[in-house]
Amino acid sequence: MPHAKSTKDQRRTLRRLTMQVLYQIDVTGQTEAQALADALDDEHDTPEARAAAAEAGVKAWDRHAEYDALLTDLSPDWPTHRQPPVDRAILRLACAEIASGITPPKVAISEAVELAKQFGTEHSPSFINGVLDKAARALAPPADNQPTTLTADQWLDDALGDRS
Repeated sequence: MPHAKSTKDQRRTLRRLTMQVLYQIDVTGQTEAQALADALDDEHDTPEARAAAAEAGVKAWDRHAEYDALLTDLSPDWPTHRQPPVDRAILRLACAEIASGITPPKVAISEAVELAKQFGTEHSPSFINGVLDKAARALAPPADNQPTTLTADQWLDDALGDRS
């Protein structure tokens, strides 16, 4: 009998799918959430996870120009238009997480590095780590604007929305 995924596994799945959505938007220009969810075709991912990732990806894409400008300022030798599309997707996802104030920057960076190890080039993890370390200082909301109580599930809950 299959066991239920842990919350940490669910968040990782959502991040992976959201990164794939951001990649797809970047490459195809498609921003309709349902079409993006339908294009995620891994049979192991639930329709709910695919839909949540599509919504989260579209939300992150809405601010991609802002994130790209920051990332280009932080890595002038590798502006976003010169970066591999997978790296851009991972960087944009992490920027959205950090800017939300829900995911601690260190967690967002660590998870982005893990995605880079899985999907990027051999140079992606160190590049992403270095750029996001600098970006976190610019993106993280001021301490007095952050929610006072954060749980590990808040980012996932926000991305999934109230589905009860």
